[in-house]
Amino acid sequence: QVQLVESGGGLVQPGGSLRLSCAASGFTFRTSVMSWYRQAPGKERELVASIASSGRSAYYSDSVKGRFTISRDNAQNTVALRMNSLKPEDTAVYLCKAITGGNDYWGRGTQVTVSS
Repeated sequence: QVQLVESGGGLVQPGGSLRLSCAASGFTFRTSVMSWYRQAPGKERELVASIASSGRSAYYSDSVKGRFTISRDNAQNTVALRMNSLKPEDTAVYLCKAITGGNDYWGRGTQVTVSS
């Protein structure tokens, strides 16, 4: 079955960096669009970044553009999110999503907390 397992979250000070990773299995990763979303308490889930199956193109929300970088390794079936210059408003649960075979699949998420 499809599995998406996020890791790399934690507590970081404002201005710091984190690298999230999502390990995928159970589907053809190399043909799937992969995305990172986030959800803060009391707020709607928000698309943060997406990357094409080839890895050649990516989309970023305005709130993270220039600070976050999405990447993928089709040999290792992983997708990463490098987060720099973190702000308190980046605090949220970060979730990995795969679009494959016309269906969406979600991981359980990893908590990122930005606080001094």
